[in-house]
Amino acid sequence: MSDTTVLPTHSDSASESDNQRFYVPGEHHPQNGTLLGFWLYLMSDCLIFACLFAVYGVLGRSYAAGPSGGELFDLKLVALNTAMLLLSSITYGFAMLEMQKKRVKATMVWLGITGLFGLAFLSLELYEFAHLIHEGAVPQRSAFLSSFFALVGTHGLHVAFGVVWLVVLMVQLKQRGLIAENRRRLMCLSLFWHFLDVVWIGVFTFVYLMGVLP
Repeated sequence: MSDTTVLPTHSDSASESDNQRFYVPGEHHPQNGTLLGFWLYLMSDCLIFACLFAVYGVLGRSYAAGPSGGELFDLKLVALNTAMLLLSSITYGFAMLEMQKKRVKATMVWLGITGLFGLAFLSLELYEFAHLIHEGAVPQRSAFLSSFFALVGTHGLHVAFGVVWLVVLMVQLKQRGLIAENRRRLMCLSLFWHFLDVVWIGVFTFVYLMGVLP
């Protein structure tokens, strides 16, 4: 903890020594405190997705005489969407390698490519949602569809937030370069982005692949 020295004011008692100092505790910011806090946030996000997976596990076969996953899911489209997100994880890894080499422009290029893959993922997911709604498979149709839209939609919102965060970071990199604060922010976004990849692999397996089984 850092200390701040404060000189006595003119209103102080004359009996006090001129050399007397008052020490006021300064702000204490532990090293790597941001990363620790971000790990705690990711753990809370894990609990959210765990609850959504549990809800889908209970309600995923409650079709209420409506369409099932096997009738609705287009695995080719979902596989393409999965490829977009996994490729974005690879390109973000390249951005982190360039950051280690302190190459600002190369880092921004790979971040831009990552953002494009993220936008492609969101576009395909929105197309899928629009197609399902057009077919009458709206969330209120059955418990299965309610839990499906809740789980997949929550993941999509996280990806959308990650893309916005990525754009903000690119602006900060352009303005201030690879200073320590920006490197720390890139590390936090890296954890967040890879976390979303892991969650999506669970969604792809548990929701889509198992959903088409009879």
